[in-house]
Amino acid sequence: MGWNEDVIEKFRNSNGTENYWGPKLVILHSIGAKSGETHLNPVVGFRNEHGWRVVASKGGSPENPAWYHNLRANPTFELEALVDGEVVTQTVTATQISDDEWQQAYAAIVAEEPQFGDYLEKTDRRIPVLQLTPLAA
Repeated sequence: MGWNEDVIEKFRNSNGTENYWGPKLVILHSIGAKSGETHLNPVVGFRNEHGWRVVASKGGSPENPAWYHNLRANPTFELEALVDGEVVTQTVTATQISDDEWQQAYAAIVAEEPQFGDYLEKTDRRIPVLQLTPLAA
């Protein structure tokens, strides 16, 4: 079993309470830009009044993670997250944070999880931040 699969299994088996990122873990069900297949990607999700924000950091590597390209190509997808003590699956739409809002959004993320500041120092690219907004029920 690979690392992603292990993280997802622990998240699901513990009802979201035991995993690498604690209650911030979300699982993106991204739809492949080329393949059209669903991929499960565990990432840190920062809860806000509109849903969640995710950071396409890839640990500060020079390129964006594959899931970022998938969300840009197919922005409506399912997300698993811990909400009010229960793991739920919601349909969300991803939008990229605009350039004029990026600095404030990224600073808030670094204030909550300082390692994301380290990722900026490792790369020359502006690390994208995406807002994941649940579709109205």
